[in-house]
Amino acid sequence: MNFKTLALVSVAALSLAACGKKAEDSTAVDNGTYANTTAMDVNAANTNDTMAVPASGGQAFVNMAAASDAFEIESSKLAETNGASAAVKKFAGQMITAHEGSTAKLKALTATLSPALTPNPALNAEQQQKLADLKTKQGTAFDTAYAAAQVAGHQKTLDTLKGYAATGGVPELKTFASGLAPTVAAHLNMAKSLKS
Repeated sequence: MNFKTLALVSVAALSLAACGKKAEDSTAVDNGTYANTTAMDVNAANTNDTMAVPASGGQAFVNMAAASDAFEIESSKLAETNGASAAVKKFAGQMITAHEGSTAKLKALTATLSPALTPNPALNAEQQQKLADLKTKQGTAFDTAYAAAQVAGHQKTLDTLKGYAATGGVPELKTFASGLAPTVAAHLNMAKSLKS
């Protein structure tokens, strides 16, 4: 009897210890998952209408801004060749010029930070999918898809800029975000007019 009782107590103790260990490991995974999700949100992989920007996410913010510019430039270059509407082609030219300019400003600013940040313009999965979809379209079908992509992209970028301007951890980037927000809002309104 004593041996069975001792064995049961030992198994119970080991089970409880394993459960405690599992809970600690689970917490670590949850924190890691949160960190990865936050970085993905900021890099515009989030499919929600708004994107949360962590207060200390300076690198994530500049990556999002660089990727947003890269998407606008690439999709607008497609619009110049695949679009049918003169209004779409004119808007596309304006987007290329504006986003090449904001990329240059971002690179110049991030080089002056201490420590310096290097924007990574890699497109997120959603942007890659939208660009791939646009490559399959021509004429008015392209114009419709391009206008929708521009509205969605500019809205996400505007939400992110406003979020970082309010809660960002790098003062110079907060200033950059708040200064760029009115331009992105104007681009958003222009993109909405393409849809009508």
